[in-house]
Amino acid sequence: MSPAPVAVTGIGLVTAAGIGTAATWSGVCAGESTAAHDPQLAGLPVDISCTVPDFSAAKLVGRRSKLAHDRFVQLALVAAREAVADAGLDPRSWDGTRVAVVLGCGLGGVSTWEAQHHKMIETGATSVSALLIPMLVPNMVAGHVAMDLKATGPNFVTATACASGATAIGSALALLRDDQCDIVVTGGSEAGVSPLIVTGFAQMGALSRRLDDPGAASRPFDVDRDGFVIGEGSGILVLERENDARARGARVRARLAGYGATADAYHMTQPDPEGISVRRALRGALEQAGVGPDEVDHVNAHGTSTPLNDAAESKVLHDLVGARAAVTSTKGVLGHTLGSAGAIEAALTVLAIETSTVPPTANLRAQDPKVELDVVTGQARRQRTEVAVSNSFGFGGQNAVLVFTT
Repeated sequence: MSPAPVAVTGIGLVTAAGIGTAATWSGVCAGESTAAHDPQLAGLPVDISCTVPDFSAAKLVGRRSKLAHDRFVQLALVAAREAVADAGLDPRSWDGTRVAVVLGCGLGGVSTWEAQHHKMIETGATSVSALLIPMLVPNMVAGHVAMDLKATGPNFVTATACASGATAIGSALALLRDDQCDIVVTGGSEAGVSPLIVTGFAQMGALSRRLDDPGAASRPFDVDRDGFVIGEGSGILVLERENDARARGARVRARLAGYGATADAYHMTQPDPEGISVRRALRGALEQAGVGPDEVDHVNAHGTSTPLNDAAESKVLHDLVGARAAVTSTKGVLGHTLGSAGAIEAALTVLAIETSTVPPTANLRAQDPKVELDVVTGQARRQRTEVAVSNSFGFGGQNAVLVFTT
C-alpha cells in the first residue's frame, strides 16, 4: 500500500532577497543577485556575501533575543512563525504533543563563538557569556522553535553540511508516514557569514574571487564560474498528512512525494564526478514518489557555481532527466546558504509548482557547453509544473533529493 500523501501547507522564508516569502519569491523571480561587499568581511581575501537586509531581531523576534539567540536561531524563529501562520495554524490551540520540529543546520552559532572567543582573549575568561554553549550548539535552533511554538513532539537537528535542510525535510516526511506526529515544522537555518568561516572557505578555493563585480560572482552553470558566494537565511515548511490538512480546510500548496538519500564515500569536499550515488538518490526519490525521470518538469538544482559540483550534477541530470525539465539554480540570486540551502530551495520549488513559474538562473551569460540541460536564464519562465525535484549535496558526499508534485 502506498504511503499517505503529505501536504505542504505553510512556507516561511528569510533570505538575502528579503524578509518573508513574498519578498524572497519576488527577488528570486527577478533574477538579480543580492551579493555585495560586506563590511564585516573587510580586509579578508574574499569580502562579498549575500546577507538578509534590514533584519532587526529586536523587532522581529523580541527585545531580549540578542541576549539568548545567535543569528541562525533568530532567522529560523521569524521563518517558522511565518510558515505556521501561512498554514492557518495557531500554536495556542493545537495539540503540541503531536507537533514535531525537525530542522537542518550545518554550522550553528559561529558568530557567537567568534565574538566570545575574541572577548576571552581580550578581556579574560570571566567575560565570556554564560549562554555561550546554548547559543552556539546547532540543536538549539530546533529547541528554540519548539519553545516558541509550544511543540513538544519529536525534536532534532540534522547536520549533513549543505544538504542539511533537505535531510531535515526528508526526515520529517518519515515521521509523518510513521505516525509519530500530525504536523512537522521543518526546514533549515544558517548564519555562517563570519570572518573565520568565510576565510576557511576562501582558503580551500571554494569562493568566487570576482570581487570587482560582486553581483556577477555567483553564476551557476556558466562557463566562467569560479566558486560560490556565501549567504545566510532560513526556509521553513509546514508538513501534514494531506487528509488531515483537507479535513481542517487548509490550502495544499504542493505535495512532498519522495525523498532519496545516499553517500558518495568518495572525497571530503569534492563530488564523485560520475555522480553514481547522486543517481541513486534521485532514482530513489522518484520511485518513492511513483513517477519516472521522464515526468520531471522542473529541477531546482544544487547549482553552487563551483566548477566540479555543477559539472557532476549536470551530468546526472542530463543522463536521467534529459532536456525536458526546466532547470534553475537560485544560488545565483541568494548565494549559497550552506545548511539552510536545501530548505530554502525546497520552499522555492513548492512556489514554482504553485505559481507555474520557474525562476531564472542569475548571471548565466555563457552556459558551459558540457552542461547539456535546459537551464532557465534571463527571466522567469511561465510553465505548468506537476513534478519537481530539489537537489542538495554536502561536504562528506552526503546527498539528499526531494520530489514535490501537484
